[in-house]
Amino acid sequence: MSCGELNQYGAVSGTIEHLDGRHLDPVEAFRGVPYASPPVGNLRFMPPVTGALWSGVKKADRFSPVCPQRLPDIYNETAALERMPRGRLEYLRRLLPYLRNQSEDCLYLNIYVPTQGIHSHLAWEPVRR
Repeated sequence: MSCGELNQYGAVSGTIEHLDGRHLDPVEAFRGVPYASPPVGNLRFMPPVTGALWSGVKKADRFSPVCPQRLPDIYNETAALERMPRGRLEYLRRLLPYLRNQSEDCLYLNIYVPTQGIHSHLAWEPVRR
């Protein structure tokens, strides 16, 4: 578990991920970090509004819902292969489990930061435009 300060919103707690069978260093993973208020109700179809601050440490260890989208029918393989190459079909089959949880409340980031030695990236600075 790692913990960092995320911009002006508050502290987040993520996980350290080790990729099995790969020659990659571990990364700090912060999943489902809100970056704007949910675009529901009066905010629907409006530009994003700055998210609310939180106190304490927000647990950021789960993927949040993805934005609503129409998914292609890939269950009938013969019909699907008439519309797309096999490689795309196989890719969509791997991706589909991550796309099932859909919601208009979908303005979240998944942040992955390489760990370096014993020092991890614990202090987050806002991105300036």
